[in-house]
Amino acid sequence: MTDGVQVIAERSGTAFRLPRGAILTVTDPKGEQVADLLAYNAADVREVISSGRTLDYAETISLTTGHALYSNRSQVMLTIIADSVGRHDFLLTPCSIDTFHHFYPDLKPHRGCFGNLAEALAPYGIEPDAIPVAFNCFMNVPVAADGKLRVLPPVSKAGDHIRFRAEMDLIIGLTACSAPDSNGGSFKPIHYEIETVADQAAVL
Repeated sequence: MTDGVQVIAERSGTAFRLPRGAILTVTDPKGEQVADLLAYNAADVREVISSGRTLDYAETISLTTGHALYSNRSQVMLTIIADSVGRHDFLLTPCSIDTFHHFYPDLKPHRGCFGNLAEALAPYGIEPDAIPVAFNCFMNVPVAADGKLRVLPPVSKAGDHIRFRAEMDLIIGLTACSAPDSNGGSFKPIHYEIETVADQAAVL
């Protein structure tokens, strides 16, 4: 059996191992909440999820069911196998204390997803400088005809989810995003659940 639904509290993050073949489901339980996701090769953390490689090979910035997320070594790390939202971002870097100074000078600074990921990944030997652009589940970043980027509230509703299959043994970093604009001005938890190969076999 799985360990059941795990809760990432608002404005926090976690890290965990995800074995090859396992299914990771990331759920927005209340709606309009972003979750930053990172993936590292568990056998060599220098191999890490790559926005550039993924977007290059997919030939689109609109990643959804059927698309693969590639590493900096052009290996498939995760495959999206289900997606009830269809709107995610793989352009913008995790928010950080510098993000708050830049975009929210009138708000109390927060260490953001970058700081939360750095703390969660440290026990795995992953240093802050090894944190790349994350796959931002549910984040809504439309691109205008002139190239202008906007950050709008997610279109995800309560219970919406995205499911990934691990294509290698991974270390995953995952957050409940801390930036006001990314989450429609409020902060909510993120849920996730892991289904291993053994779990899948037990159902058959």
